[in-house]
Amino acid sequence: MCEESKIVSQWLKKVFGQQPVPDFEVNTRTIEILHELVKNSEMRCKEVELLIQDHEQKAAEYNSDGAHLQEVLLQVVGLQPGTVSKPTADLLSVLESTAEVLKLKDTSLGSYMPAMNKLTNDVLEAEKTDRRLQRELSTVRKKMTATVVLRKKLQDDLLKITHIQQVEAATAEERLLNMDFMKNKSRDLAGRNKIAQEKLDSRQMEDSLTHQAILQLSEKIAALKEETLPLKKKLEPYSDLSPSPALARVKIEEAKRELAALDAQLEQKVDFMNTLSR
Repeated sequence: MCEESKIVSQWLKKVFGQQPVPDFEVNTRTIEILHELVKNSEMRCKEVELLIQDHEQKAAEYNSDGAHLQEVLLQVVGLQPGTVSKPTADLLSVLESTAEVLKLKDTSLGSYMPAMNKLTNDVLEAEKTDRRLQRELSTVRKKMTATVVLRKKLQDDLLKITHIQQVEAATAEERLLNMDFMKNKSRDLAGRNKIAQEKLDSRQMEDSLTHQAILQLSEKIAALKEETLPLKKKLEPYSDLSPSPALARVKIEEAKRELAALDAQLEQKVDFMNTLSR
């Protein structure tokens, strides 16, 4: 236990360096956990050191291979180290970068041509796709414009319909008010008619004085006037006669009395009708 605590303490000092180690509760459980962390950390550090050594070894091998390949290449081409001019070195660098971008296995012309053809096809396909998208975008814009115009028209129609509904509602309300007025007026006239009828019933008015009876009497008077016309025509030849003939005078007087009686009866009925109409 003391050995584990000592190992943990040394490891914490190494981890925090110049900073003070934070306080923690020292017991069997915490020491066990920290000791386990120490072992895992040391194992991980060893693995990292081995990985670094492996990478350093591979880098040395790559540098050695690169120097060998460069020497072989210079010998094949017939160049010596340091004899390559800067423009040539720049071109070779561009060639190398292009090969890396195109993901070529080498820098031969046979590798560049298919890659360039593929790149050209990709550009053409991209342009074709761009033209298709432009057409679709134009179609969408046209549809959007038509939709905006239709939306504006629908809004205008909605405003018109709303205005018409408001007018119709006002008209219907006015009609309802007029209907209520007519109903109230009808009830008022019915009440007045009932009161007048009750007054007439209380006065025990005869049936001969009703409107229908008066109309019938007026028709009879008109018929009597028609009947008196022939009598008046018969009296016209005798209007200029001398009163000496006794028989003519008697007939004339009888006709005059009949005519006067009819006129008096007619005037009486007319006066009675005027009185009722007032």
